[in-house]
Amino acid sequence: MNEQRDLPQEAGYNLRKRHPEFEDYFAVWEADSVRVREALACTLDVRYGPGPNMTADLFPAPAGGAPIQVFIHGGYWRAMDKDVHSFPAEGFVAAGAAAVSLNYALAPAVTLDTIVEQCRTALEWVADNAGRLNGDPGRIFVSGHSAGGHLTAMMLCTDWAARGRPADLVKGGTPISGIFDLAPILETSINDDVRLDTESAARNSPIHNLPAAGAPLIAVVGAEETPAFVAQNRAFAEAWQARGFEATVMEIEGLHHFNVVSEMGRPGSALTQAVLAQMGL
Repeated sequence: MNEQRDLPQEAGYNLRKRHPEFEDYFAVWEADSVRVREALACTLDVRYGPGPNMTADLFPAPAGGAPIQVFIHGGYWRAMDKDVHSFPAEGFVAAGAAAVSLNYALAPAVTLDTIVEQCRTALEWVADNAGRLNGDPGRIFVSGHSAGGHLTAMMLCTDWAARGRPADLVKGGTPISGIFDLAPILETSINDDVRLDTESAARNSPIHNLPAAGAPLIAVVGAEETPAFVAQNRAFAEAWQARGFEATVMEIEGLHHFNVVSEMGRPGSALTQAVLAQMGL
C-alpha cells in the first residue's frame, strides 16, 4: 500500500497514519453538521459554476448587510465534502454573519490548478450573490482546514484586480492547519492522487506567490500537530508579516490536526472569537 512506502515527508504529512482513529473525528463533524443544518435556515447544493462539485451550502445572516464567512473543507484535495462541514456556520450566524460551505472537484479527477480556479470562481459568485445571504459583498472573509487552509491562502494571494474584481475582494483569511509550501507533498504518497510536479507545486504554493497587498491573516494550527504543520504555519505567517501585512499566529494547546478544526465556529471558542473580531463582530 502507498502508506507503507518509505517516503521522505510521509511522517510529517500523512495524518491518517498518525491518527488511525481519524474516522471518529469525521463522525463528529458529520453529526454536528446535520444538527447545524437542522437548526439554521439554509439553502443547500447551490451551483456556483458548471464544473464538477461546484456547489455550495448557504447560511444567510439574520439581517442584511452582514459580513460573509466562506469555509473550504480539507481532505488533501482528494477527499471529503461540504456536507461534513456545515458546523462552522453555527457560531458565525449566531453572531450575525452569513456563512458558506464550499465544495470543489477532487483529485485525481482534476488538477490542483482546477481546484484553485473553482474556489476563485466561488468567491466571485458569493460577491455577485451576496444578497441571497443577507451579506455585504464588500465584507467577504475566507477560512478552511488542511487542504482548505491551503486554498484559503491561495484566495488571499489571488490578484483579484486582474480578474476585474476589487483588489481587496477578500477582506481577511483564516487558514487552519494549512500547507503553504507544496514541495514536501511531492515526497509523499498523497501525490499519487494530487499529481503535482515541481512547476505546479511552485505556482500553487502561497508562500511563493505572495500578493502585492495582503488582507489580515489568522494562521491557525494545533500545538499537537506534526512539526511539519507547525513549521508551515509559522513560516507563512512570518512571510506575510515580512511583507508588512497583518498576521496573527494561533497555536492551540492540546489540539491536533483532526480536532483543531472543531473550534472553528464553536460558539465561545478562542478561534471563533478571533475570527469574529477579524470580521468586525
